[in-house]
Amino acid sequence: MSTAPSQRRARFPLLAYLVLLRPARIARALDAIRTARLVDPVPTLFQIELGVLRMWHRILFRPETIGTAAAHPVRDDRWARLLERRWLRFPFLLREGSVRPWDLSGLLSTPEQLTTHLLGTHHDGLQFVYDLQILSAYPGAIDELLRRARAVVEHDTKHSRWLRNLCVYERYHETLLEVVERAARDGVTLPPEQASDPDISFLAYLRWCALQPATPRDAWRAWRAGRLSFAPGPVPASLAVSR
Repeated sequence: MSTAPSQRRARFPLLAYLVLLRPARIARALDAIRTARLVDPVPTLFQIELGVLRMWHRILFRPETIGTAAAHPVRDDRWARLLERRWLRFPFLLREGSVRPWDLSGLLSTPEQLTTHLLGTHHDGLQFVYDLQILSAYPGAIDELLRRARAVVEHDTKHSRWLRNLCVYERYHETLLEVVERAARDGVTLPPEQASDPDISFLAYLRWCALQPATPRDAWRAWRAGRLSFAPGPVPASLAVSR
C-alpha cells in the first residue's frame, strides 16, 4: 500500500540532521515565524545551520557572554553562591529542563520549553529578549510567561526560591517581569543599539542568517574567500537579499 504524498515525511540533507538534529521541527518553527511576519525574508534551513555554527563559535570563543552578570551581585544565599560556578550549575539546569544544549538556535524548543528556559536560566542584561521574540510567534505564549514570571516574583514558595537561586543573580526575575509586562502591552522591543545584535535579538539573528550563503557550496566558497565570518557585530535593520 503506497503512502500519499502528504503523509510522507519530509526529507532533508544529511548535513541538516547533523547540525540541526530535527530539521522538520525547525522548518515548522520557520513557518510560524513566516506566518507571524517577524522578519522578511525568512532564512532558509541551510542558513539556520550557519546560524547554529555561529552559536557554537560563540560558546567556544566568547563563553564569557553566556550565563554571567555584570550589573547585579550574586544572591545572598548559599545555593546561589554555589551555583555561580557555571560548570556546577549546568547539571541542575538540565534537571530543571531550563537548558537544552542541543538547541542552539532556540527553534527546536516549544513555547513551554522556552518559558521554562527563561524562568530558570540567567540571561545577562536584556539577552532574554532573544527568546521573547521567538515566543511572540506563538499566540498566547507571552501572556503565559507573564503569569508565571509574576508568580515567581510575587510568591515566596520553595520552587520560586529555587528558580531565583538557579538564576544566581539579584533582580533577574524582576527585570524579566518588567520586560514581559511591556512586551504584553506594547510588543517585544529593544533599544536601537541592541536591536542589531544577534547575541541579544532573535530578529537580528534571523537577519544575520538571511545574509549568509544559501547553499553549502556557496558557503565553502565564501569561507575560502574570507567572506563568511562568525565574529560578533551588528546586522542591518533591513535587508535586500539576492537569491
